[in-house]
Amino acid sequence: MDRIVLPPRAPLPPRVQPSPLLAPRRATDPARLGIVVVNFRQPVYTIECLESLLRLPPEVRIVVVDNGSEDGSLEALRAWASGEAPYAAPAGPLARLTTPPVRKPVALVRAGPATRIRPGAAAPRLTLLESPENLGFAGGNNLGTRYLLSDPRIDRIWYVNNDAIVAPGAVEALLGTFAGDPKIGMAGTTVRYYDRPGIIQARNGARFSLLTGNGRLIGNGEPARAPFNSKRVVDETGFVTGASLAITRDFWEAVGEMSEAYFLYYEEIDWATRGKDRFRLGYARGATVYHRHGGTIGSAPVRALRSPRAEYWMLRSRLRFYATHYPALWPFQWLYGLGQTLWQGVHGRTAKLGPMVRALLSRPLDPSV
Repeated sequence: MDRIVLPPRAPLPPRVQPSPLLAPRRATDPARLGIVVVNFRQPVYTIECLESLLRLPPEVRIVVVDNGSEDGSLEALRAWASGEAPYAAPAGPLARLTTPPVRKPVALVRAGPATRIRPGAAAPRLTLLESPENLGFAGGNNLGTRYLLSDPRIDRIWYVNNDAIVAPGAVEALLGTFAGDPKIGMAGTTVRYYDRPGIIQARNGARFSLLTGNGRLIGNGEPARAPFNSKRVVDETGFVTGASLAITRDFWEAVGEMSEAYFLYYEEIDWATRGKDRFRLGYARGATVYHRHGGTIGSAPVRALRSPRAEYWMLRSRLRFYATHYPALWPFQWLYGLGQTLWQGVHGRTAKLGPMVRALLSRPLDPSV
């Protein structure tokens, strides 16, 4: 019998490599993370913040939203990035987090409110997104988030106040927290005082009193090395502090963006309230941020030291929050706010009376304040 000779087997086609957009990613891949920093007339603080953020893994994407500063902030940020304006770390123990300065020039991509990441491209390492007007805390963060989430690679957003700096290891701790529980939609970090780095400003966030509308920062004033229970911290967290707050893309798409109705304060409480039935809160205890309390608007931890502007927005936003979520308690909150206003007058803080009365009457803030 003649032997049948088979034709040679055709070589297998080369394995098709998956698209980078579709390739599986590690749960703690830094390329998943985008950071939003909002600047309003504080380029010196923002530059120090960026000097710390640029020491994080290079895959992390950062966007600075300038909220219509019109004070030379844009020029100062561009001069720093180019190396024309050398950076010198402020004196103190935290200088180690921004020393030596990152190598210049730093590639800084300019963008506008409508700019989006080109399909198939990755977000730049550092973007300066220029808003022509002051959109407030929520509006600025939303602007940066829309930009970053137009890159499908990014599915975690971390909001860091511009008057804060970040310690190494924060990215790994934050992404690890999300990876540990898929139901976590919002998480915070350990926040210490910038001027007292050994003291806790907040662990994760604050307890929230529905009766008074006030929040009490968890762990505030405790030594950073004091023992604590992470589960208890999460259980007691009513909302994550906006100084260092992270969310997932799933949270953003399901709950919606940060409410711009507040302009300042109560955005975090509103967001946590809207998402509490669908997502859990998390605490990245290994991520540490050092924050200048009240560095942006004068919201000092001691009530007597708060600026008139801070008092106005605190009261106005609290009343708006109750009108939205707990309307039956709104009359009590209005009376409580009236009592706070009278208390300021009794103690001679007359500069605060006008703004607080305007908040009670739902009137806009006097531009001169």
